[in-house]
Amino acid sequence: MDVFSRTFLPAAAEAGLAVQTATRHMPVFRRCVGASDATVLVTRCSRPDRPMSGEYLLLLTHRRLVITRQTRVLHRLRLHLNTELRELSHVTWSPDPRLHSVELAATAIDGIRERFLVRTQHPKQVWQLDALFNHAFRTRVRATRPRVLATVAEASAVRPTTLHPAAAH
Repeated sequence: MDVFSRTFLPAAAEAGLAVQTATRHMPVFRRCVGASDATVLVTRCSRPDRPMSGEYLLLLTHRRLVITRQTRVLHRLRLHLNTELRELSHVTWSPDPRLHSVELAATAIDGIRERFLVRTQHPKQVWQLDALFNHAFRTRVRATRPRVLATVAEASAVRPTTLHPAAAH
């Protein structure tokens, strides 16, 4: 059993998802997530700007954010968002312990601003989600900076410039 399979079902159970719901979404998630990706969070969410658009399920791993949507009438599963965390920009979240919810917003690579509302059972879970999002989006994304292979000074030291013989005089 791979890492994703070992971590997905316990995370879904922790979120209070029915086994049928988790197994129905699992093939869609499996196509998006690698076998070595560990599940950090699985939870239901909604779109605050589109409350009648159906039910969403959010999957967060250490590398990816995947969100599926189940239509209300025919209960069809659709992939809504599949992106690496480093491809998201302007990621914000707003914990609200009074409403037992956290609003997550991010701009995808295509420039579309996505907003999701995650509801919890208790205020303590709001702060757990806040800490989890902080770890996923601030700590990890900041750590993945582009690597510098050589600086300008190192590049000129490696490849010395030769003067044209006429310029030497």
